[in-house]
Amino acid sequence: MGTDDRAPGRPRSKEADAAILGAALELFIERGAEATSIEQVARRAGVTRATVYRRFPDKTRLLIATLEAAYGNPPRSPRIVDVEQLVAGWTLVLSDPRQRRLLRRVYGAIEDNPELARAYHDQFGRHRDQARREVFERARARGLLPADSDPDVVLDVLTGAGWQHLATRPDTGTADEVERFLRAVLHQVGYRPGRPVEGDQ
Repeated sequence: MGTDDRAPGRPRSKEADAAILGAALELFIERGAEATSIEQVARRAGVTRATVYRRFPDKTRLLIATLEAAYGNPPRSPRIVDVEQLVAGWTLVLSDPRQRRLLRRVYGAIEDNPELARAYHDQFGRHRDQARREVFERARARGLLPADSDPDVVLDVLTGAGWQHLATRPDTGTADEVERFLRAVLHQVGYRPGRPVEGDQ
C-alpha cells in the first residue's frame, strides 16, 4: 500500500484524487455500494486510508463523488435545450456497457444502501429531474406533446423505460438501437418531433 507524503499546506495530489475515484468506481461496479469499503478503495488506489478520509470523510460522500466523476461532473441543474438533446444524452449512456453496469449498481443502492440513494437524489437527482420536466413542459407548449400531457408522467414513463432497457436488453446494443427504443417510447406518449400534435395548435 502506498503512503501519503503530502506535507502540511501542500496542494492535494491530482494523481491521488484520480486513483481514489478510479478505484472506487471499479469496486462499485464490481461489488456494489454495500460491498465497497474505504479500506478496499485505498488498497486498490495504492494510498493510505488516511489519504482517502482526508478527501472524503465517509463512504457515502466518496461514492457520490465517484458517480459524478463517472458521469463527467455534469452541472447540478443541467440546461437541456429540448427533447432531442435529452434523447441524445440518454442514448449515449444506455449504449455504453460500462455506464449500463454503473446504472444498475446505482439502482441496486436503493435497496442495498438507501443512505447513498437518498443523498445522491437530494444533492443531484431531484435538480436534474426538474430540468427534464421543464424540457417536457416546453415541448408541450410548442405542441410537440399533447396539450393534456403531464410532464411528471412523461418523465416517469421514459425513466421507467430506461430501467427496463437496462434490465432486459443486452449491454451490446448499438446507439441506433437505443435511440429507436427511446423514440418508440416517446411516440407512445404523443411526442411528435418537428411538428405540432394535430388538434393542439
